[in-house]
Amino acid sequence: MPILGAIADDVTGATDLAAMLVNNGARTVQLLGVPPPDAAPPEADAVVVSLKSRTAPVTRAVADSLAALDRLRAWGARAIHFKVCSTFDSTDEGNIGPVADALRAALRADIVPVCPAFPTNGRTVYQGHLFVGSALLNESGMENHPLTPMRDANLVRVLGRQTRARVGLVPFATVERGAEAVRAALASLANDGVAHAILDAVSDTQLLTLGEAIADSPLVVGGSGLALGLPAAWRRRGWLGEGGDAARLPRLAGRAAILAGSCSRATLAQVAQARGSCASFALDPLAHPHPATLAAAAIDWSERQPADATLLIYASSPPERVAAVQAALGRERAGEIVERAFAAIAEALIARGVRRLIVAGGETSGAVVSRLGLTRLVIGPTIDPGVPWTFAPERDLLLALKSGNFGSEDFFTKALAMLEEGA
Repeated sequence: MPILGAIADDVTGATDLAAMLVNNGARTVQLLGVPPPDAAPPEADAVVVSLKSRTAPVTRAVADSLAALDRLRAWGARAIHFKVCSTFDSTDEGNIGPVADALRAALRADIVPVCPAFPTNGRTVYQGHLFVGSALLNESGMENHPLTPMRDANLVRVLGRQTRARVGLVPFATVERGAEAVRAALASLANDGVAHAILDAVSDTQLLTLGEAIADSPLVVGGSGLALGLPAAWRRRGWLGEGGDAARLPRLAGRAAILAGSCSRATLAQVAQARGSCASFALDPLAHPHPATLAAAAIDWSERQPADATLLIYASSPPERVAAVQAALGRERAGEIVERAFAAIAEALIARGVRRLIVAGGETSGAVVSRLGLTRLVIGPTIDPGVPWTFAPERDLLLALKSGNFGSEDFFTKALAMLEEGA
């Protein structure tokens, strides 16, 4: 039986959480989509189910999340982690609030701890406000996100607009006093009728405190940072033995390719850096406003590149270009065209011998793994915080799925160099 059952609202977020758990000694399996009712539980300490619900209609996001919950509970999970992005990506309609409300009701949880902090990647929460590095969330570039623009850094307000339930705060000073103080604060808020509590955290030390404080909670909501302290708390309770090293992945011969759909600042810088060493092609949905023709243009280009070249195909664009595309095609249609094109490109590249694939962007990653029909990933070594290499046995493919905001500027070249070095 797994100790933790996690439900992630996108594929890269699930991989991020799985990597954190593996790095801290918990055997972890990532499943892509809700497993069927007759599926046997994986032999693991934690099972992470990745959905594509971050920007789905609210009713579908809730239904998919409850279906994942049913499967995880049937497998005996002690606790549930609803994994959301460390930048709390959502709109005023959801989907974080509606899904958290539905899971809370199903689990009959008194109060739900909520914390997206991941200090290693520059995401911190102080007095309920989310920072990205030294900038407030709404001044970090996330205010220009094409699907979930974040224009308010106050998470109590952000979550409060998504739920009819009361939202409270466990502030920095309380977290500094330790796990018992956090538990007491949560109990007090619950007694006052608060359903969701934002937890401050500005350091890994505080995440370890929170791990101990919330280890017995039936439901937590947050980023992968919350998982930093959970395995240690499980060991103190006698639930978890000592873990081994992260899974060693097979070495595969074959071509390498990078597909970048994210328009985050981090991915834009990574694309710019990689263009110096890769054969690169920019997708232009205005020139080819249909997924099939857009994909065909990229596939035709790829077939004319040297056999030993690493392929970089990207739709990553600065905000003004994104705005122009959305104005011409419509926001939802523009996103759908690019996602479906990347999915078709990935399938074609694998058919042509690509065995090492990096995908940047949560929505892009979700579209790719869905098209490839993947159901399970073996988690391997971490490239940068929150992003591991994985192995997809169904396609004999090494795969790195990167959240748009994650990774150093040289992420793409560093990731491929790891495989050459046999990491």
